[in-house]
Amino acid sequence: MKDIARQELSIHIEVMDMLNDQIQKEAQSSTAYLAMASWCDQQGLENSAQFFYAQAEEERTHMIKIFRFINDNGGNAMAPATSAANHDFTSLEEVFSDALAHEVGITKSIHKLVAKSRAEHDYATDAFLQWFVTEQMEEEQTMRRALDILKLGEKMSLLQLDERIAELNTVTVQ
Repeated sequence: MKDIARQELSIHIEVMDMLNDQIQKEAQSSTAYLAMASWCDQQGLENSAQFFYAQAEEERTHMIKIFRFINDNGGNAMAPATSAANHDFTSLEEVFSDALAHEVGITKSIHKLVAKSRAEHDYATDAFLQWFVTEQMEEEQTMRRALDILKLGEKMSLLQLDERIAELNTVTVQ
C-alpha cells in the first residue's frame, strides 16, 4: 500500500527524500543557532544573542515549511533528529564565521535540490524551492555584513560591536 501511495505523489520520490534530508539540515541549523545564542548570552552580548535566537526560530520555520510541503503533496515528511551543536567559541567573529559557513552549506544543499527537481521535471518542487534560493542569498548577505561589522573591532569595543549587531535584528520569521 505504501508503494502505491508513493507512486501517486505530486513530487518525485528522490526529491522527497532529499527534502526530508533538508528538513534535518534546517533543524540542525536551528540547533546550531541556539548554541550560538547561548554563547552570546553568556558573554553578555545581548544583541548578538537576540540575533541568533531569531535565526534559530527562522530555521525552524523553514523546516516546518518544507515539512508541510511534503505532506501537502502526498509525501511523508519525517521528523528530524539533530546532533549536538558546538557551544565552544573563542570570539564573536568565530561565531559569525561559523554561521556564514553554515549558511553557505545550506545554500549548496538548496541548489542541489533545485538541480534534482529540475532533472526529474518536478516543477512544483522547483517553484517551491525558489523562495529558499532567495532566502539563502539574504542569509549569506546578512552573515557577511555581520562579519564586516566585526572587522571594525580594531576601532570599537566589543560592546559597541554588539550594539551594531542590533542593526541585523530585522530578521523576520517567515
